[in-house]
Amino acid sequence: MSDGQRSEQQAQQLSQRRRRGRRFRSNQAQPTTARRDRATSRRNAGEKPQRPVQNGKNDTPPSHNQNQVAQTSQQEPHNQRNKRSKPKLNTAAIEHAPYVALSIQSSGIHPSTSKLVSIDAVTFTKDGEQVEQFHVVLNSGSDAGPYHLHGLREDEIAQGKRFGEVLKRVDKLIDGRVLLVHNAPRVWGFIVSEARRAMAEAARANRQRGRQKRRQRVGHVPQPKEIVDTLASARRQGLQFADTRVLNVARELGLEAPDAKANMARTKLSEAETSREQTLMIARMFFVQRAWQILAVHNPEDLRADKFGLQRSDLRIDATHMPREFENPGVYTPERGLVQGMEVVVAPEIAMDPDRIIEAAVRENLAYNEKLTRQTSVVVCNKREDLVGKAMHGDRKGIPLLSDEEFLRACEQVAPGKRLKD
Repeated sequence: MSDGQRSEQQAQQLSQRRRRGRRFRSNQAQPTTARRDRATSRRNAGEKPQRPVQNGKNDTPPSHNQNQVAQTSQQEPHNQRNKRSKPKLNTAAIEHAPYVALSIQSSGIHPSTSKLVSIDAVTFTKDGEQVEQFHVVLNSGSDAGPYHLHGLREDEIAQGKRFGEVLKRVDKLIDGRVLLVHNAPRVWGFIVSEARRAMAEAARANRQRGRQKRRQRVGHVPQPKEIVDTLASARRQGLQFADTRVLNVARELGLEAPDAKANMARTKLSEAETSREQTLMIARMFFVQRAWQILAVHNPEDLRADKFGLQRSDLRIDATHMPREFENPGVYTPERGLVQGMEVVVAPEIAMDPDRIIEAAVRENLAYNEKLTRQTSVVVCNKREDLVGKAMHGDRKGIPLLSDEEFLRACEQVAPGKRLKD
């Protein structure tokens, strides 16, 4: 390349750089001019100019309205989560079958220390016609308990499902319906405990999952419209029975039911057959009790677990934790009556709602205890023969028994007690 050609090429490159520079300066001037025009208009309108943005952030403190917008934007995800937490109800299906009867089999007595091994449920119309049926055997991966409790062999339980696998199905059956159970504190306690355990396991798995894996969504704690307890309803009717099993209570109500005692014929039945028998009997008991207009109904929102996992009322659980202000004067006697500080235990065998007894005890500065101890002053129980449970142990310890009506009358004249020293 000659010197003349090289000089001509350099001149062309210089010209191109100049043209690019003019375009760049022209583009930069436009925003500056626009900012100047906006600032001028704000000054004319009496507004304060905004401070320049530094490091991507505006140094000007946000106004009240800006704070509200920021708070709203932060609350929106939480509100959306709350909306998602509400179950989507199949209104048509619930209106057609507003009741669901449910029975369970478990590895032990208390939800806090035991697991479910089976669930059986049937939905019903208002007239008592069966609509939907459900039965599942559960494998918790832990000790299933003795065979005589549930009637399931180890190989049957080994093939069962995890509760997290069926929770959505259970939610669909229970949500929005009236739940019919026998012994609500225990049955509902197991359902709530298992649901929360499954949700906790899913949450742990989601925290440990890889980015490519989908989140586990196992369901939620079921949300029934209300819970009807057929066992408590039978007690509200004043029935006295030592055997609280479904079939025996049904016979006490005058229903035709097989003998609840073990026999050769019943040992040949499978767990699915005996569980379905109990579920259908619970429904029959409910429809009879509904006709008599004597029902023990619970709002699930007013219940929470006690230390055993049993679902009790807020009032009942709070009463067990109330600080004691008076010394325990000892055992109740008819001569001196109730005295502030006496310890009261309520047995299940009463006709009134236990919360009514507990509320009266707390109001009169009596100490309520869920468990019978040597410091117990009186046991509220309507039975006087064939005693079981708390009443039986209280009678053996020489602790007097008062019926629910006798106790409320005694609460009308409670003697002042001796306050505890600080």
